Amino acid sequence: MTAPVRYLTGITTTGTPHLGNYVGAIRPTVQASRRPGTQNFYFLADYHALIKCDEPARIQRSTLEIAACWLAAGLDPEHVYFYRQSDIPEIPELTWLLTCVTGKGLLNRAHAYKAQVDKNNAAGVDPDSDVTAGLFMYPVLMAADIVMFNAHKVPVGRDQVQHLEMARDMASSFNHLYGEHFTLPEAQVDEAVATLPGLDGRKMSKSYDNVIALFGPREQMRRQIFSIVTDSRAPGEPKEVEGSALFQIYQAFADEGETQALRKAYAEGIAWSDAKQLLFERIDREIAPMRERYEALVGHPAELEKILKAGAGKARAIATPFMARLREAVGLRNLAAQPQSAGKARTRAALPSFKQYRESDGRHYFKLVDAAGALLLQSVGFASPQEAGRAVARLKQEGLAALGDSARRAEGVTEEQVGAALAQLAAG
Repeated sequence: MTAPVRYLTGITTTGTPHLGNYVGAIRPTVQASRRPGTQNFYFLADYHALIKCDEPARIQRSTLEIAACWLAAGLDPEHVYFYRQSDIPEIPELTWLLTCVTGKGLLNRAHAYKAQVDKNNAAGVDPDSDVTAGLFMYPVLMAADIVMFNAHKVPVGRDQVQHLEMARDMASSFNHLYGEHFTLPEAQVDEAVATLPGLDGRKMSKSYDNVIALFGPREQMRRQIFSIVTDSRAPGEPKEVEGSALFQIYQAFADEGETQALRKAYAEGIAWSDAKQLLFERIDREIAPMRERYEALVGHPAELEKILKAGAGKARAIATPFMARLREAVGLRNLAAQPQSAGKARTRAALPSFKQYRESDGRHYFKLVDAAGALLLQSVGFASPQEAGRAVARLKQEGLAALGDSARRAEGVTEEQVGAALAQLAAG
């Protein structure tokens, strides 16, 4: 019998879910939880929330609301692993083990950290101003979330693909040193998942203050929908669906027939007020039954707490014995136990390695790391994975002579170190 494929998804608990969160994350993950042949892990990322929020009441309230949203949308805690991150003490412990095999150079390249450094440089202040160790270490905590449960697939947006590549690097480094313990996770980027525009036409986002609340009062949702920005075309004038935020939101909820009917109404000059009323009625038809369940859950937080504690118990049935195995692997052992041979692990750690990946800019890269995962070479961007692969092949076959402009040495790394690493690969 084929082993199930494990999927893992988390939501950071810093805000109240809006319609964009529902369409882009909550609805598709609930639907995915019902796929046969899968095991699904859903968690409330409250440790991650501490990185960007120092308001305890907000984190608590957000955790309550997001948990209620997932359950109201149909997530069945009996058939998935549904838990709060902070209820799994093995996760911060694993974060430390991964920290000890992760090169600082890897974390220096994380998008969020680099963005803050670039912002500080532009402002003429210290590059690390307002950079907490939590922000810097965010990719390690995310890696621990994933590899703790040996997830095979992690649904993410394209902006999170880098973090999955970093998680693979960390898991690979640990495996090299201590034996094969971690599955190397893969990012699953679903290009078909809708990104909703907000009230002003930009991407729906709390930071733009342009959201439609998911489970706000019915009349509040109606007011927000009627405030969607439209053009000045009068009733009777044909209207364009291209670029219409109102049409895009409707399309995310409607079936093909309903979508075509509204497209025809646009061409025939439907009044904006009538189009907004249609949108409100279509969304309300889907959301109203969930709103009742959501309000019941939010009104009874003890019930939610019970569900999350039960989910944590299920998750820890996997995490606790796995963490004991990892502690044994790294040498955190009973002193009376017979030491195990580390020969196999040393052999595994002997060689450097090339890693290929795709960045958010759409280009393909490779890097050369030593056995401990420290960066030696970083490539330029290539148009295709095949081009990057050919450059790697030349370096393996020809050594430093093939370097050219395809890659640059990491800071502090000498030409001799790179040459030695390539020679090791050629010999091994």
